Amino acid sequence: MKSNLSEKEAKAKGQSDEEAVDGEVRINHSVIANVIRISVLEVDGVASVGGSFFGGIAELFSRRDTEHGVTVREDENGRYIIGVRVILYFGMPLTDVAARIQRNVANQIFFMTQKEVAQVDVTIDGVKVRDGSKGNPSAKGED
Repeated sequence: MKSNLSEKEAKAKGQSDEEAVDGEVRINHSVIANVIRISVLEVDGVASVGGSFFGGIAELFSRRDTEHGVTVREDENGRYIIGVRVILYFGMPLTDVAARIQRNVANQIFFMTQKEVAQVDVTIDGVKVRDGSKGNPSAKGED
């Protein structure tokens, strides 16, 4: 928000810190995409955000609303419609991890923006063995 008054001047005029000030706050979708990526990586079982190597290459040439494995749009009511592509760790219950991703993303976006999330679509592009585990550490199940 932009204000022409300093905090002291605003208080002298009787405006408190809690009062609304005219103006508009816009949050760029790339900022929302960053919050989504961080929120996804907080979930146990997530190896990476952004999907497979080939999906990443295709993403470079696709629509502009794709931001490194994350898509952000708004519905007619201004609620976010989010898509996220992930690689999960082998041995994790995939649908449980995806459900935790959906909840964490929706909660964090609402907390940080005060805007509702209409849906969070999770695409699991592969699984990866954790570093230090026996087996091939590369992603499996890529296109």
